[in-house]
Amino acid sequence: MFWKNKTEAFEEKKDPLQLDDSKVYLLKKVWLKERFNFYAYISTMVDGWVTITDSLESMLSKAWNGYFKEKVKELRLFISSGDSFSKAMKKMPDVFPVAEAAVIQAWEESGNLVQSLNKLSEDLSSRFDLSQKIKSAMTYPIIIFLFLIWAMIIVLMYVMPEVKVMFVEQWIDLPAATVALIATSDFLVNNYLLLIFFIMCCVVAFFWFITTESGKRVVNYFLINTPLIWKVYRNSTLAHISWSIGSLNAGGISIVKTLKLVWESTGSYIYRNLLYDVAKDVSAWKTLVESLWDRDPAKEFFPHDFLQMLSVWEKTATLEAVTKKIKAQYTKEVDYSLASLVKWIEPIAILIAWVFVLWFAFAVFWAILEMTEWAWL
Repeated sequence: MFWKNKTEAFEEKKDPLQLDDSKVYLLKKVWLKERFNFYAYISTMVDGWVTITDSLESMLSKAWNGYFKEKVKELRLFISSGDSFSKAMKKMPDVFPVAEAAVIQAWEESGNLVQSLNKLSEDLSSRFDLSQKIKSAMTYPIIIFLFLIWAMIIVLMYVMPEVKVMFVEQWIDLPAATVALIATSDFLVNNYLLLIFFIMCCVVAFFWFITTESGKRVVNYFLINTPLIWKVYRNSTLAHISWSIGSLNAGGISIVKTLKLVWESTGSYIYRNLLYDVAKDVSAWKTLVESLWDRDPAKEFFPHDFLQMLSVWEKTATLEAVTKKIKAQYTKEVDYSLASLVKWIEPIAILIAWVFVLWFAFAVFWAILEMTEWAWL
């Protein structure tokens, strides 16, 4: 009993608010859903007269992402040391994007922190819903292609070796289609481990490549030059840009600074370059619509209706209301573009399946026909 009490007395109790540098996180990422839930929770707590530091402490019990918990602890530590909420956020750009910190800062200066947190939560929730729509719409075509690939593998690795025995035993010249089918089947059967390893290496290399500047540029050019995907990509990007411009400007940030923040926060390499040039033009006393018009003369990236709605703001000085309408419009456009994309993907998958089935049927039956003719001879 004495030993037990002594052990308990000297046992170090870990402070849940203390930073834990010993932990290693394989995936250092904070998801969009976590951020909008974070802003909504802090907004509710602060609106109920709970301090920021106490709100962040309470948030630790709600977060399920270990990496995000550590970052919330860091955020609390910075604020406890005298930093404002926005200044603390700016010290963690890998967790809180620059545009979000700027929105908080703008509303902090006007004394409306709760309103800014609510606005961020609602807007990020809308972006999350849009991304979920895109993922949900693409799930069905992806499943179709996976089943198609799986069916081809089963035929080539399990069905074709059994059929091949019948052809190899006959001393006849097999058709080219049959020879190609047998060669493909033999290659898969004899090298499937090597193929699995090669595919895994390609996947790892691909995900590493798209994190680099060159990779982002290649992905952007691919999205832009792919007919059906391009509309989904453009409309979702324009919806995000509209939200960012309206949110930042509503907080009292100048249009030049707003454009620079949107340029820094957008994930599109092409749009980032365009917005950088537009920000320079606007700082040189050009209007926003005029600059967008000049930088995109073909109206490929900023369509006519987008520019027309922005021109309404320049005439009425109601940017936030106009950008909300633009965002709503292009969110609907994403739905239409996704419907068109899914409508075309299913026939393409069926066409690929028919090509493989015809190849298999043609190769097998032509070889059987050759065997029948040889037997009659």
